[in-house]
Amino acid sequence: MAVGCCGPKADPTNSPQWRKALWIALGINVGMFLVEIVAGAAADSRALQADALDFFGDAANYAISLVVAGMVVAWRARAALLKGVTLLLMGGYVLVSAVLASFSSVVPEAGLMGGVGIAALLANVFVAVMLFRFRAGDANMRSVWICSRNDAVGNVAVVAAAAGVFGTGTAWPDLIVAAILAGLGLIGGWQIVRQASAELRDKRLRA
Repeated sequence: MAVGCCGPKADPTNSPQWRKALWIALGINVGMFLVEIVAGAAADSRALQADALDFFGDAANYAISLVVAGMVVAWRARAALLKGVTLLLMGGYVLVSAVLASFSSVVPEAGLMGGVGIAALLANVFVAVMLFRFRAGDANMRSVWICSRNDAVGNVAVVAAAAGVFGTGTAWPDLIVAAILAGLGLIGGWQIVRQASAELRDKRLRA
């Protein structure tokens, strides 16, 4: 029997479409993490290594989101809070790493940086477009969208850094982009923590 407009509505946080999107995003992020962590070490690129850590963090975020899908809002908010704190920590790590690398004279391999950066950009644009319709959900759903959005923006910066390294023959473009990625992680993490904390303070959502 069809459900009328006044009938119960499906929970969007546990819908088949949401879960399918998360599984696809999880697979893409695990695969790109493995590609970028190897390529980042081979090219000696801090920007690629930073982006690889971001892929790893996002894969963990998607896995957590799959676990809490369908749970009460309070538990989803706690998961989002954990993800936000993780983004803050990763952003801090990348920023410190970039500062330390500035004392080295090693120049990254621009060609490898650019090729992997373009592949990562295509992967993240696909994920971001797929998750776009879920961007206005609760803190947990919004955190997934923010991570995907930051990744796509970050990959554009990685490709630009590869061009900069090739043009200048120095590591500075790579280090600058690594710092930008760190800033995106810190800003995104703070946005997630703020919304999740507000949801946890709402007495109606406690469980």
